[in-house]
Amino acid sequence: MITKFKYHLLMHSIIFIWGFTGILGKLIHLSPELIVWYRVVIAAIGLCMILLLQGVSFRLKNRRDFWKLMVVGVLVSLHWITFYTSISLSTASLGILCLSTTTLHVTWLEPIIMKRKFLWTEFFLGLIVIYGIYFVSGNFNEQQYEALFFGLISALLAALFSVSNAKLSETIDSKRISFYEMLVGVVFLTFMLAGTDQFNSEMFNMRWSDLLWLLFLGLICTSFAFVAMINVVKKLGAFTVSLSINLEPVYTIVLAIVLLHENEVLGSDFYIGSAIIIIVVVANAILKYVQRKRIKTSATE
Repeated sequence: MITKFKYHLLMHSIIFIWGFTGILGKLIHLSPELIVWYRVVIAAIGLCMILLLQGVSFRLKNRRDFWKLMVVGVLVSLHWITFYTSISLSTASLGILCLSTTTLHVTWLEPIIMKRKFLWTEFFLGLIVIYGIYFVSGNFNEQQYEALFFGLISALLAALFSVSNAKLSETIDSKRISFYEMLVGVVFLTFMLAGTDQFNSEMFNMRWSDLLWLLFLGLICTSFAFVAMINVVKKLGAFTVSLSINLEPVYTIVLAIVLLHENEVLGSDFYIGSAIIIIVVVANAILKYVQRKRIKTSATE
């Protein structure tokens, strides 16, 4: 009982940390591209150290796996860039709220990638989420609509790499997947920055506070949180974790109110729409669990 409580506490600490990543988009005074470049560089180094300490092999079974990891690594980088672009254009609350729609994108991507049956209940929940977004964006200006666009693209990219990683993890160790994706991100973003004349000595001129937040983002929010969550899933189960992760936007919105005073910028419509979206996302997770349990029960009868 005490052991389970410890893992529940660890799980919510990790989700709280992930909720903080949106806030960092406002606290770090760098462009979205540079924030993500530093994140993948630091995370790649952190994950490399973890693999070495745990004695996990870096070797991939075949060349096809490498190319798949390259594609997903680019998707991860683009997801983070669009996420932080959304936050830079508006608020951390809006960025993370858009990201909470990721699980709804997964409902139509899984049947395509994982060959799972399409579920109309999930499609209906998706329509409610669209209504929630319409409610949230009722009084938006042009820049906030642009932020909404990048936020929803970020959620779509997150769904794409989440489903792809689920497929890859069937044959490749999860820590190895993350390491190679971060490594691909480093290469991809270095070329992107060089192509836009941002890869120069100026990118290393930053405040000490920015450096400390970047280290926190790369080591704690990415490397540590990922490895720790793997252990939590083993102890508490995938459903408990996936359901709890839906609290991430709640943590971010509360942090944004306390630290960034975003409640002074966002009206009551935003928070009503947010509540609609978060309730639907949690309900979707519960429905998926019930449906899978029924399938397992019928299969054993």
